[in-house]
Amino acid sequence: MSESPQGRRPRLNVGLIGCGRLGRVYARDLSTRLAETRLTAVADANRQLAAAIADEFDVPASYGSATELLADPRVDAVVVVSPTHTHRDVVLSAAKYGKPTFCEKPLALSLAECREMQRAVERNATFFQMGFMRRFDPAYAAGKAQIDEGRIGTPVVFKSTSRDPYRPSLEYANPASSGGILVDMGIHDIDLARWFMGDVKTVSAIGGVLAYPEMETVGDLDNVIATMVFADGKLGVIDLTRNGFYGYDISTELLGTAGTIRMGYLRETAVLTMTKNSVSHDTVPYFMERFEKAYTLQLQNFAQNVLHERESPITITDGVEALRVALAATAACKSGQPVEVASIT
Repeated sequence: MSESPQGRRPRLNVGLIGCGRLGRVYARDLSTRLAETRLTAVADANRQLAAAIADEFDVPASYGSATELLADPRVDAVVVVSPTHTHRDVVLSAAKYGKPTFCEKPLALSLAECREMQRAVERNATFFQMGFMRRFDPAYAAGKAQIDEGRIGTPVVFKSTSRDPYRPSLEYANPASSGGILVDMGIHDIDLARWFMGDVKTVSAIGGVLAYPEMETVGDLDNVIATMVFADGKLGVIDLTRNGFYGYDISTELLGTAGTIRMGYLRETAVLTMTKNSVSHDTVPYFMERFEKAYTLQLQNFAQNVLHERESPITITDGVEALRVALAATAACKSGQPVEVASIT
């Protein structure tokens, strides 16, 4: 840790692992937007990309591997934004070095890897925070606060919709690297379901390749609907689509015994155009625009938690259990039968 330029508050020296699309956003936030952090080093398997990001954001060091970055004594904590299949090795190494770790979702692609990571974090008493940014979105945070205050009574039904405006690349969509639509995309909705409603007991799912026939070549789906029964008997439903051509549409609704809360929006700017027989507005382009503030707030929260020795609000257990539900839903979609979440071991 180091002092801020004013010498009044400590700053966390952070190493960023992964310099892709989201990694670049994190590099910007860690180096220019947060008073609590100093971006000390970046790493990517593409060494040239890491060097370019370091040059753009005036970062002292860049590396071609996570191993090199973790060995740098100037790095106090790490933010992991590398591909999911690399998370296990990075988190195990970070735990060995005892460096506080922030890890993007999903935690890993298998529960076996997750359990190994969890054991390492617990054995080394390493601070760990999962990257489920929707919890830090102002709308979701406000909704959670109102629910906790009892504004809608007891929540009994959870409904969440995630619609991407287009499919990802086939290379990205391949379940071998992404885990598939329920793991890569639906895990955000699953985390929200657990956050608002508690543990999931059983899950059912149906899905298909309905808009992009080419998705079949990699074995992924473009539309899925999952239903859940929570441990206390309450109900939930999640619908996911890759073909929300009109824009990036993310919304969540909780029906309670005394009211309902809806979170999310579709209109990006506060402009409504009204002409004869027509009323129109723009839409949210994609996740970077919709959750820009949430991404920044979660990194700020991570840094503050480490600096002030606070507990993590989103633990590695949250990452493990969200993946368990996603894998159960994936199995249910393939089998056509409900799956007990506890059976996914």
